[in-house]
Amino acid sequence: GPVSVPLEIEIPALNLTAPILGVGLTLTNAMAAPRGIRETDPLWYSVFWYRGGGIPGNAGTATLAGHYNDVLGRPAVFAFLADVVVGDVILIRDHRTGHEIPFIVHETARYSAEEAADPAVLARIFGAAAVSGGEALSPVSDQTAHLTLITCDGTWVDDTFDLRLVVYATRAQYP
Repeated sequence: GPVSVPLEIEIPALNLTAPILGVGLTLTNAMAAPRGIRETDPLWYSVFWYRGGGIPGNAGTATLAGHYNDVLGRPAVFAFLADVVVGDVILIRDHRTGHEIPFIVHETARYSAEEAADPAVLARIFGAAAVSGGEALSPVSDQTAHLTLITCDGTWVDDTFDLRLVVYATRAQYP
């Protein structure tokens, strides 16, 4: 199950601060809700870090997922992620060091469930190394720290939302 990690995410534009939980999810389940959690469970308001990918702030891609709504249809942690725009700041705070790592949003995208299962899209969301089982498909050429946020979007069809909303951000290069 999810494990507590000493990280939290802050998205000032959304007035959002949330704890980050580490999950060892498979790629196919990375966007799915943990099953059987009650409406009172704090997991609806936590963000899940896919530990098969990169560490936030390190070169590579760190992927964070969050719920759009809870079992009763109320807004969950990433309910308003669609309001994030290019140029917004996302902060990852490390409680052990007190450091904040700033990321700048450079793109938002929506994918159908079919598109989100495409290997090229998965490689973009999770990083090539995660998708190929640890062996990078190509060397990380830019040595840049990437952060990807993902949640559900669209319409509820057949027990799932029909779209995935993805926010792509890159670590801010402050002097």
